Amino acid sequence: MRKIFLPLLLMFVSFTTYAQDNIIDEVIAVVGDNAILKSEIEQQYQQALSEGVTFPGDIKCHIFEQSLIQSLMLNQADLDSVEVSQNEIVNQVDARMNYMIQQIGDKKKLEEYFNKSIIQIKREMMETVHKQMLAQKMQGEITKNIKVTPSEIRTFFKSLPEDSLPMVATQYELNQIVLYPRVEQEEIDRVKAQLREFQKEIKEGRDFATLAVLYSEDPGSAARGGDLGWMTRSQLIPEFASVAFNLTKKNKVSKIVETEYGFHIIQLIDRKGDRINVRHILIKPKISDKARKEALNKLDTIRTYILDGKLSFEEAALRFSMDKDTRANGGIMVNQKSGNTKFEISDIPPQMNKQIAKLKVGEISKPFKMMDEQKGKETYRLVLLKSKTAPHRANLRDDYQLLKGMLQNKKRQEKINNWIKQKQLTTYIKIDKKWLNCDFEYKGWVK
Repeated sequence: MRKIFLPLLLMFVSFTTYAQDNIIDEVIAVVGDNAILKSEIEQQYQQALSEGVTFPGDIKCHIFEQSLIQSLMLNQADLDSVEVSQNEIVNQVDARMNYMIQQIGDKKKLEEYFNKSIIQIKREMMETVHKQMLAQKMQGEITKNIKVTPSEIRTFFKSLPEDSLPMVATQYELNQIVLYPRVEQEEIDRVKAQLREFQKEIKEGRDFATLAVLYSEDPGSAARGGDLGWMTRSQLIPEFASVAFNLTKKNKVSKIVETEYGFHIIQLIDRKGDRINVRHILIKPKISDKARKEALNKLDTIRTYILDGKLSFEEAALRFSMDKDTRANGGIMVNQKSGNTKFEISDIPPQMNKQIAKLKVGEISKPFKMMDEQKGKETYRLVLLKSKTAPHRANLRDDYQLLKGMLQNKKRQEKINNWIKQKQLTTYIKIDKKWLNCDFEYKGWVK
């Protein structure tokens, strides 16, 4: 069985989906109360072409069948009263809009590309996004009780022919100690003075967005005049959210707020219920050579303590590391992509790769400089190479979590497959005769 996916269930969609206006429309299928339009299939087909998607067989027929499956999900969601909140839909649309604006440059260019206003583009997105999210939520409801036991995982592993087991690349387990160099008070005062000058200029009539383009050090928003798009409180870091949500008047500029990213001033663009749209200017304090040297010396001392047996690496991480995500568990790094502690070389930042290449298992690197790409901050680190697994076929001892995920996915797929076959028997389905010759994965569409 080919893997089921619902059409366009990507976080972001290509511009093609919303850029076509000239397709002659007709209903080509009805599933329950849901009609599938020819234009929807054509749009998704054009998107697939623009993204270089390949598929063994007729890709239009495949897209069409995925739309039939989505319609089954939507029909069941209606029967089961499964809902997606308006706020969830709006947040998803805003996220897609922000991504598209970032990709194309600015709002004006996006409007020119589609020959529509931002409001029109959003309005057209809403229904598509609503269907996608509702179908995805229904799929989650169908598979939510899927669980696997250790004995099932062992049985699953034994049932797999050796040549069908996935190859696992070299994997590493790592612990780290992270220090942020001290920011000197003189530099903090300089940054605050610069932001106070911006506040004064804005009060005198200068455009906040222009200042953001010229001076903000947030690479994600500076080109858009500091505009962060629509956000809920939970989408913003607490210190920033606390100040932003206290702004009540449009164009009001906040006091200076400090976060882990640096120092900000914020301007309220608009607010609707529990969501706000703000822009900001971020200035990051510069690190002095003296502070860099202090951080390196401190890490060198910590390393000596560990090598002399005065502290374990885990104890040192708990006492000295400034990384809130790893210090509490002894510096153990978690792979955000897989959710476990094993990293392939491609998952490890290049600066850290260079250090690991010099280490044997159990050894600790010398202190080294590394940029925290997420926060855009300079850091200094020690890394312990806890384990290294050579390339191999998956096995129970080293790859339990991988095998567990494989079995969970297999059971989810089986559950979805059986559900589709059952619903085909009990749901009203009518397909235009021009589409009946498709080689469907699920034969029950044609009755």
